[in-house]
Amino acid sequence: MIKNVRRSTIADVARQAGVSKATVSRYLNHRDTLLSPEIAGRVEVAIAQLGYVPSPMAQALKRGRSRLIGLVVADITNPFSVAVLRGAEQACREAGYLVMLFNMGNESERENAGLQALSSYRVEGFILNTTGHDSGAALETARQGKPIVLVDRRHEGLDVDFVSLDNTHAITISVRHLLEAGYRELMLVTEPLDKISARIERTQAFSAFVAGNRGDVSGRTLELGAQDDLINSLKALRERARPAGDSSPGVPAVIAGNAVVTLRIVQAVEQLGWRLGTDIGLLSIDDTPWAPYIGPGVSAVSQPTDELGRLAAYCLLQRLQGMNEPAREMLLHGTLVARGSTRLTHSRRPLQSDD
Repeated sequence: MIKNVRRSTIADVARQAGVSKATVSRYLNHRDTLLSPEIAGRVEVAIAQLGYVPSPMAQALKRGRSRLIGLVVADITNPFSVAVLRGAEQACREAGYLVMLFNMGNESERENAGLQALSSYRVEGFILNTTGHDSGAALETARQGKPIVLVDRRHEGLDVDFVSLDNTHAITISVRHLLEAGYRELMLVTEPLDKISARIERTQAFSAFVAGNRGDVSGRTLELGAQDDLINSLKALRERARPAGDSSPGVPAVIAGNAVVTLRIVQAVEQLGWRLGTDIGLLSIDDTPWAPYIGPGVSAVSQPTDELGRLAAYCLLQRLQGMNEPAREMLLHGTLVARGSTRLTHSRRPLQSDD
């Protein structure tokens, strides 16, 4: 049976060395020049004998700094959130900060609870990848003087640094790729918009592109619901795409709004007995490690997730160091990765790119 061993305290060290707690504190805070070599030696021996380890949090709070960054994410199961977290954590660690993570689990009402919980640990600043539904909590945090950087999703009324994929560019290169591959009947499938800025921006960009290129493409948007609704929508899309005597191969294509949607579409295609790239095209906004191994490989717009995380951390660190410039918006371009899911034998003349 393992017994609980009481952790040694600064009082134990002081008693063992025959000095005051203030003397031990001076030693721990590297002010041993104020101590005689004999007293400093006694404290050092007592610490070694007792195996005393000072609390980093307690030491940081005494200095008025915790060197903690709070990262609040909407859904840690989303590959995008994990990848951004990795980049942000590495940049913070290199700067001497630790990251504390709060996962909302897609429950927007927990946003306020997360900010309050992290604030209780004297977190110095926040990186938020949240729904943005509870802007009041973030606004109150900003009013308290703690810097905030938003990643991917905006908060209404919150004028802070914002780092994101350039959603308009991502949709533009996606649709252009599909048109050049020979697809003419398109559908954007997104999770429910639910006032989430990234989903709204992608939907608006898709609608604008289709409206501006009506002679080349027909497109509609579907907000993801029940799986049967998705399957029926894919069937209807395929019916509309049947060739009508022109050069179109009569195969539709779908743009998935993120990796979560991609998996739902892959499941539906499997249930229908279709083949990606042959019976339907698929392109995902978000590349994942598993994308090359689904069917012939799923084409995707790869987000610079590591760079997004690092950039968010750098912006926050600049604010913590006293930068007082107006709020900045930084939009990064994604990279198109073409695989078999968007490969047709009937290709059309490439459109002139304006990238």
